[in-house]
Amino acid sequence: MASCCTPANDTPKIGHSDEAPYSPAPLTRFSTSGNKDMILLDGGAFLMGADDAVGFTEDGEGPVREVTLSPFYIDKSAVSNARFQQFVTATGYRTEAERFGWSYVFKNYVPKILVKRGRARRVPGLDWWLGVEGANWNHPEGPGSDIRNRNEHPVVHISWTDATAFCEWARARLPTEAEWEYAARGGLVQKRYAWGDDLTPNGKHMCNIWQGRFPDYDSAEDGFAGTSPVTAFPSNEYGLYGVAGNVWEWCADWFSPRHRWRSAGSDPAGPAAGAARVMRGGSHL
Repeated sequence: MASCCTPANDTPKIGHSDEAPYSPAPLTRFSTSGNKDMILLDGGAFLMGADDAVGFTEDGEGPVREVTLSPFYIDKSAVSNARFQQFVTATGYRTEAERFGWSYVFKNYVPKILVKRGRARRVPGLDWWLGVEGANWNHPEGPGSDIRNRNEHPVVHISWTDATAFCEWARARLPTEAEWEYAARGGLVQKRYAWGDDLTPNGKHMCNIWQGRFPDYDSAEDGFAGTSPVTAFPSNEYGLYGVAGNVWEWCADWFSPRHRWRSAGSDPAGPAAGAARVMRGGSHL
């Protein structure tokens, strides 16, 4: 999922969308206003977006524009399996992956017996993903897998609809894309990463991402093949963990690469409609 956020001085307002697309991987950071696991950010003006030619121009990250935000709370880290288990225990909620009966799993993690038995099938156009019967948040690699040793890892196989349901239970909401980026930057101005411009300053790994030859070989030089605990790497200057790598994080906004934020102003939201929701932060892949 990722993390939750709430206004600093208001009751969270939660909205659901029946048109929200299913996406199995990301997570989101969120919790109750003033919760001990949340950080109060002052808001104010910051430079959002990037004109960096090295980045993915098809994501529509430019132009750089000044955005002003009201104060808000945001979770220190992505939602862990243990935290999501509390939600499920309290509500009996079943995720979309559980209801659909399958989800995508990275091909290197799928037990060969599932492929042999026809319970894991290739997806046209998605060469490194397999559609695995029985894969969900509680069985991340499908039948036979579990989260017993991953309580502090981020919950995965969570759709945007699942994330908003969790937020409603937590009396919170998903952050807007602008709020997420402001929080992730940690007060740094137009730096490439949440800690500066160097991926591995002084040779130190700062996040959980792929090392090696994708998608066939991950050397796990950062210490992890697959997900890592939500606080495994140093926080940014605002005290947020894992804003780069590990798992994708959901935001409230609709996504469109053509939405150019021409009048960003104060507390902006994304386009009024779309076919997918914003995901930020990247992943361990």
